[in-house]
Amino acid sequence: MTKVTGEIRSGAYFDSVVLMQLQKGMLELDGVLDAGVMMGTQANKDVLEQSGLLPNSCRIAVAEDLIIAVKADSVSQASAALKHVDVLLNKRKTITDDQEFRPRSLDMAVRTLPNSQWVIVSVPGRYAAGVAREALGFDKNVFLYSDNVSVEDEVSLKTLAADKGLLVMGPDCGTAVIDGVGLGFANQSQSGSVGIVAASGTGLQALTVTIDNLGSGITHAIGTGGRDLNQQVGGITSRQALDVLNRDTNTKVIILTSKPISSRSAMELMQVLHALEKPVVVNFLGYAPPAYQIDNVFFASTLREAAELAIELCDKLDFSTNIKSDSQKKFASSQRYIRGLFSGGTLAYETLLVLRAFTTGIYSNIPIDESYKLDDHASSHKHTIIDMGEDEFTIGRLHPMIDSDLRLRRFQQEAADPETAVILLDVVLGYGSHSNPAAELAPIISEAKSLARRSGRYLEVVVLVIGTANDPQDVVAQTNILRKAGAHIETNADEAAIYVGNIISGLNTTSKASLRPVVLDSSGQSLAAINVGLESFYESLIRQGAEAIHVDWQPPAQGKDNLMDLLAKMKS
Repeated sequence: MTKVTGEIRSGAYFDSVVLMQLQKGMLELDGVLDAGVMMGTQANKDVLEQSGLLPNSCRIAVAEDLIIAVKADSVSQASAALKHVDVLLNKRKTITDDQEFRPRSLDMAVRTLPNSQWVIVSVPGRYAAGVAREALGFDKNVFLYSDNVSVEDEVSLKTLAADKGLLVMGPDCGTAVIDGVGLGFANQSQSGSVGIVAASGTGLQALTVTIDNLGSGITHAIGTGGRDLNQQVGGITSRQALDVLNRDTNTKVIILTSKPISSRSAMELMQVLHALEKPVVVNFLGYAPPAYQIDNVFFASTLREAAELAIELCDKLDFSTNIKSDSQKKFASSQRYIRGLFSGGTLAYETLLVLRAFTTGIYSNIPIDESYKLDDHASSHKHTIIDMGEDEFTIGRLHPMIDSDLRLRRFQQEAADPETAVILLDVVLGYGSHSNPAAELAPIISEAKSLARRSGRYLEVVVLVIGTANDPQDVVAQTNILRKAGAHIETNADEAAIYVGNIISGLNTTSKASLRPVVLDSSGQSLAAINVGLESFYESLIRQGAEAIHVDWQPPAQGKDNLMDLLAKMKS
């Protein structure tokens, strides 16, 4: 008759890899049919119960307790299996323990390995923030693999690290490569000229593998944790990592990849990317690229495309960038917004897509986000792009490609608004269109710019001209008339949007406090790290030739909340 029995070991902590190996070792014993070795959380007890491995004696276990349960052919075999647990644990220590001394605290580990630059933290989530904060107190960078860390703790840890010029990668950061040494889960990749910043662990691994398979290599691959680019966290680690790679003399090209992020986060990050001196390849999973290239920023739809593009850019001594708008133009302090007046709906929509890389909150009668639908199409609100070919503008009148009257009136309305900095128009030539649109637009543009000057403002007027040399309106003549009136001319919708995007991002930049530089250079020494948590991470560091020490960590005060609070108060 089979027998299920078990025991509770209060306050005993082993990492999940050790527990898995212990369970596997018990299953190899004679007469053992099944076994479960888990910490006593309610979720784990539910798993044991579903497997028929939760004896009544173990139901009282709490999260800080270790449950060891076994099902065997007989009572004697079950009892023998439980007695064999310590033998299995001691056997494993004998096989794997090459470290002569295992400190029991981070303080002792730092004194044992004072040149360590990193602390690898993979303890249970409820303790992880405390260990990470202690590591920062010793001025160590932190690789925080642990999950179930609150966003409030993440912000607190990263803010503290940034103030000290340190990195916190994570929480829930599974992968990084620093100076050729993989932290957490990592592939052995060759050195090269590509630096990676990733808010996606497996995405980072896929990039390093693809770059290696294509015959190139990386400098650093810095994981940030999946929440880093959330609005609440604000991309602290991402901005630090981009700065590290921008200053790194061995990094020629940077790749930035992430799981889907908000439009606001993408816009704020674009301002950071534009300020970098190096080309950046951006791959935001699930985010439609606004263009192929915006200045020094290139967009890739897939991880492989990002890897290929980065390698291609590394091989170029120079790379072309879009011409940025003139930042010396004297806009008044009130001028902040773009007003786009389009006759072509597709051109208006493409402009909306591209401008997402520069700003959020663009109102329209054809918005990408319905929350930015204009309440009144006859009146602009903040950044506004209008498709004047929509039904509300064409009922009872000709399309604006033929009849300019309504658009000219709207142009004058926008030009008189003291908040308007840029007016963007399209002029679409060809058969069936207005026979000479520039002749009507030029006087209005010239007058509006003069009025703005007299009012102490500068009004930028950008005209997107769509036409060929053989069109009946004569595209060269039309362009010359508009340019003479003071308009800036573009011939592609994305380039026009990029041009005005640079203007409005400069006018609406909310400056973030500059971050203290992070130094990853180990001055020629090999990477040195202290591991707290999963022993397998320590073993992988040793195999890669890094200098490492493993802490024989146990939950403080045996994980009891009241004693932990008392201990924290005593330390403070």
